[in-house]
Amino acid sequence: MADAKLNRLWSVLILVLIIVIIVSTVIGLSRYQPAHAIEISLPIEQEFKGNIQIGGAVTNPGIYPFSNNDNLGSLLQAAGGTTANADADKLQLIVPDKSAQSQPQKININHAEAWLLEALPGIGATRAKAIITYREQHGPFKHTSELMNVADIGQTTYDKIKDLITVTD
Repeated sequence: MADAKLNRLWSVLILVLIIVIIVSTVIGLSRYQPAHAIEISLPIEQEFKGNIQIGGAVTNPGIYPFSNNDNLGSLLQAAGGTTANADADKLQLIVPDKSAQSQPQKININHAEAWLLEALPGIGATRAKAIITYREQHGPFKHTSELMNVADIGQTTYDKIKDLITVTD
């Protein structure tokens, strides 16, 4: 009998421990609040677009558009590449001030191809070829007014385009 009482006492004790464990688990779970998920936000890369003035030792200096995807090589390629006597010290990259009033891009008559010269007012295919022939025979223009030395280009034609052209080596 003593064994039966002892067994019953152990059974009651085990039952009480199981109830205590269950109740404490329920209380613990009811008070548990999971931590909020950690949210990682990376800054959005802003798209940059603008204009850059490329001058100096390039074939066609002027103002060219650029964006985040451009690099120095692509900008130089857009400007027709570097000149034969290119020197890194002579290369000019200038980002114009957005507040400055934009000026039309000037055409370099020492390097422009015929199709580009034809875009000038009063210069057609014949005059463009004459300009190219003149500079091949006499060397590069030193001043834009020398354009009047080309056959069939007079003061009137020069006055129409003088603000649209430039000369550089």
